[in-house]
Amino acid sequence: MNILAIESSCDETSVAVIRNGTEILSNVVASSTLMHEKWGGIVPEVAAREQLESIIPVLTEALSSLSHQPSASSYQTIIKNSIDAIAITVGPGLIGSLLIGIETAKAIAFVTEKPIIPVNHVLAHMYANFLNSRQLSAVSSQTENSLGNNKIVFPAISLVVSGGHTELFLMKNKKDISWLGGTIDDAAGEAFDKSARLLGFGHGGGLAIQKAAKEAIGRQSSAIRLPRPIIHDDTLNFSFSGLKTAVMREWKNSTNHNEQMISAFSYEIQEAITDVLVKKTLKAVQVHNAQSILISGGVASNLRLREKMNEAISHQPSARLAESKRAISFYSPPIEFCTDNAAYIGSYAYFRGTPVDWHEINAIPDLSVEV
Repeated sequence: MNILAIESSCDETSVAVIRNGTEILSNVVASSTLMHEKWGGIVPEVAAREQLESIIPVLTEALSSLSHQPSASSYQTIIKNSIDAIAITVGPGLIGSLLIGIETAKAIAFVTEKPIIPVNHVLAHMYANFLNSRQLSAVSSQTENSLGNNKIVFPAISLVVSGGHTELFLMKNKKDISWLGGTIDDAAGEAFDKSARLLGFGHGGGLAIQKAAKEAIGRQSSAIRLPRPIIHDDTLNFSFSGLKTAVMREWKNSTNHNEQMISAFSYEIQEAITDVLVKKTLKAVQVHNAQSILISGGVASNLRLREKMNEAISHQPSARLAESKRAISFYSPPIEFCTDNAAYIGSYAYFRGTPVDWHEINAIPDLSVEV
C-alpha cells in the first residue's frame, strides 16, 4: 500500500510516499527556518507564505520517484495508478500552515477520488521509529539499523519531545496507544530554545546548547546547579517553566559571561532537561512493565538524551525483565526523522489512520494529543 503523505504544521513543507508504513519511496522537505532567525522564532505568516510557494514543487519532486520521466500532465495519472491513500496533518500546528497542506490534500483527493486520512502529527512522531530507526540494546550496546523495526517488543513507552510538546504514551501495539502524561506548562524543546537565546545563541536552540555543552565536559564541576522540576513526584507529567526561570536568574546573577561560563550553563541546562526526561520515562516503564522505549520529536535528536537513556536502561531493568533475562530495548529514529517531515505521517496513517470524507477534513491547530 502506497500512501502520499503531506505535512505542513509549522515551518516545514514536506511530502512523502510511504509503502506499507515502513519503506520510504520519497521524502522531500523544504524548510523556512533560516528566514526566521533574525526574529528569534517562527513568524507564522512568513512560514505560511513560504509553504504556499513550496507545496507544489515539493509535491512534484516527491511524486517523481514513482515515474522515470514524469510530465506535468502525468501526476494525476501517477497518483491514480500508484497511490492508494492520502495522509494529511490536520493538527496541532499553526492554522495558516496547516491550511496549505490540507487544502492541497483535499484537492488531490477530490480530483483523484483517493481516500484521505487525517493525522495528528504529535502522535505520528512516534512512528518515525517504524521507518529506518536505530535500536540500542541495553545488553549488547550495539547500534542496529532495521527497516520498519518489526523487532520492537510491546508494550512500549513512547516519549514524544519537541518544541511544543513533551508527552508520554503507552503503546500496547502499533495501533493501541494511550496517553500517560505530559507537560503542564512549557515543553522541553521550548526550555532549550529560550535558554539558547538567553545565552546568545539566537535561533540555534538545543543543537547550539548541545555543542556548547561538549566544551564543558572534562572540566572541573561548575557551581551552577539548576532544578529538575517535579522529577520526584508521583505523576508522569513534566514542567519546564520553572527551569527557564532558574536559568534566567542564574544567568543574571553571573557576572562573567565568557565562553567557559556559557559552556558550563549549556552543560547544566542539558543535564537538567535530560535528567527529567529519562527519569520520567523510566518511571513509566516500571509502572506499565514495558519492554521497549521509543523516543521521537525534535529533542529526540539530542545525543546526550540518547546516551543517558541507553545508560539508564542498562542499569535499571524492570523486575519482570530481569527475571526473564530480557533487556529493555531503546529505539530512536535517525536524526533526519526527528524534526517535522511527511515520512512518519505516512507511517502513522498506514498503521493507525482511518479514512474520512474529504469534506470533513479541517485544520485543528489545538488538536488534543491525549488518546
